[in-house]
This record gives sequence, structure tokens and C-alpha cells, in this order.
Amino acid sequence: MTQTVELKVAMSCQGCVGAVKRVLGKTEGVESFDIDLEKQKVTVNGNIQPEAVLQAVSKTGKATSFWEAAETGPKTT
Repeated sequence: MTQTVELKVAMSCQGCVGAVKRVLGKTEGVESFDIDLEKQKVTVNGNIQPEAVLQAVSKTGKATSFWEAAETGPKTT
């Protein structure tokens, strides 16, 4: 089943983008991906498991989290 996974990845340069491209290119089930350096957002499409994509991108050494978790952040009262 094709699904979309959105990640927040701490990328500061084109070298970081290249590292993410390399791991996604080797990740089984990935059909396409889009990397937005300015927003530090990576959108991945394919027959993939969200946790597997998160683990793969984490191997770059960049701080990686699911986009929804990054957007909502910790709740303060």
C-alpha cells in the first residue's frame, strides 16, 4: 500500500540533502521523495513503513522526527 511519510530532518546544507538522498535511494519501497532544505522537511512516498523510513534517515546522523510531532511540539500548560 502506497503511503506518504513526512519527516523533519535537521539539514543545513546541500551535503546534508545529499546524505538523505543516498539513504532514501537505497531504502526498499521508496518510490519518490521531495527534500525541502529551507523547511527542513522530507516527504517520502511509496510502499513503506513510517518507522522504517524514520530509522533509515536517522542513519545519516541528522536529527530526525515525524513532521506532525515536530509541528505540535511539547504541550505546555
